[in-house]
Amino acid sequence: MNHKPESFTTTQVVLKPHALQALLGINAAVVTNACVELREFSAAQLNMKLFEADNEQERVNLLLGFLGTKLKQARTPDRLIEEGLRLIHKNATSITVNHLLERLNISERQFEKRFIQTVGIPPQFYIRIKRFNQAIRLIQTRQFEKLTDVAHSLNFYDQSHFIRDVKAFSGITPKTLSQKMAEFEPAHGVYAYT
Repeated sequence: MNHKPESFTTTQVVLKPHALQALLGINAAVVTNACVELREFSAAQLNMKLFEADNEQERVNLLLGFLGTKLKQARTPDRLIEEGLRLIHKNATSITVNHLLERLNISERQFEKRFIQTVGIPPQFYIRIKRFNQAIRLIQTRQFEKLTDVAHSLNFYDQSHFIRDVKAFSGITPKTLSQKMAEFEPAHGVYAYT
């Protein structure tokens, strides 16, 4: 029996952390780390149209139309969580959850509950992800001689905390990650999500 591999394409939509709840009105925690089909968003017809589309541009146009309709019906986003996200993005290397609680004048329990509903993960985990993404960008720049300098520039308590976080998100040490990234840059276009 011969198996002949066929080519395929994928289309991906990347949303801001709080957009899922605002656009689709769902608790982001429900879909975190899950593979979700379009029909679960009342988009069964869109799913069929995407499948029948002749080309990538037609699929993109269908998705843009769907999202445009959802945007017109969008709920007002949670302004407090939006402000928390803005503060995290602006100060990811130094912000703490306690600092956010003070700035936003909210209890830890309420903030975490609302953050998880909106973003899908706890704020402390989100901050760690942002710092990891910044570490990737700094490693890509090759402006630091030593990886410990990257750790210090991101305000990690010490090198072991930096190594722990990099291993948690990538499965490898910062040194190995740096070496692997060097193999792919720039010809293979390594991208880090913000």
